[in-house]
Amino acid sequence: MKRIVKDPKTRRQEILTVAGELFRHHGYASTTVEAIIQKVGVAKGTFYYYFKSKEQILDALVHELVDQLCEAYQQIADNPAMGVMDKLRQMLRGQHQLAVNESELMEGLHRPENRELHERVNIEIIVKVSPVLAQVIEQGKQEALFDVEHPLETVQFLLAGSQFLLESGLFHWNQAEQTRRLKSMQAMIERSLGAKRGSFSFI
Repeated sequence: MKRIVKDPKTRRQEILTVAGELFRHHGYASTTVEAIIQKVGVAKGTFYYYFKSKEQILDALVHELVDQLCEAYQQIADNPAMGVMDKLRQMLRGQHQLAVNESELMEGLHRPENRELHERVNIEIIVKVSPVLAQVIEQGKQEALFDVEHPLETVQFLLAGSQFLLESGLFHWNQAEQTRRLKSMQAMIERSLGAKRGSFSFI
C-alpha cells in the first residue's frame, strides 16, 4: 500500500484530534501513546517527530481549547462599540457557550480519570483569560462603574473560586445548591469590584 504523505501541520492536527478523542472517551491516564499511534495509523517515529510524550499532547490540547476562548474574549474586550457590562455579559456567557459547543469534550473533562486535563484547562483559563477580563474591569474603573484596587488579582481569585466550586464537578450540587452559590458568587463579584448591587444579576 502506498504511504500517504501529509503536510506537517495537517499531520500534527490529526494526531491531536485523535488523542483528544481517546482522552475524552477513555481518560488521559488510560490512553497510551501506542493507542494513539494505532488510531492515527502512523509510524512510532512519525508520532515522536511531532510530540515527545503524551504530556506534550495534553499541553497542546489545553492550549488549543483555551486559546479559542481567549481569542473570542479579546475580540469582545477590544470592541469600542460595546459598553463594559455588555462586554462582561458576553464574556461570562462565552464560557458557557464554549461548554455547549464542546459538550463532549467538557463532559469528558468532568470524568475523574480526566482530572489532570481538567486542572490544566482551569489553570490556563486563569493565566490567559484573566488579563482580558481585567482589561474590561480597568475600562469600568475609568468609567466609574467599578472601584477595585487590583483588577487582575481580584479577577483571578474570583475565577479560581467559581471554577473550583461550580465548574469542577467535584461537589455534585443539586439545582437549589447550585443556584444559591451562583447568587453568592454574584454578590461577591459586585462587592469585590465595587460594582452597583444587582449589576451582575445576569450570572
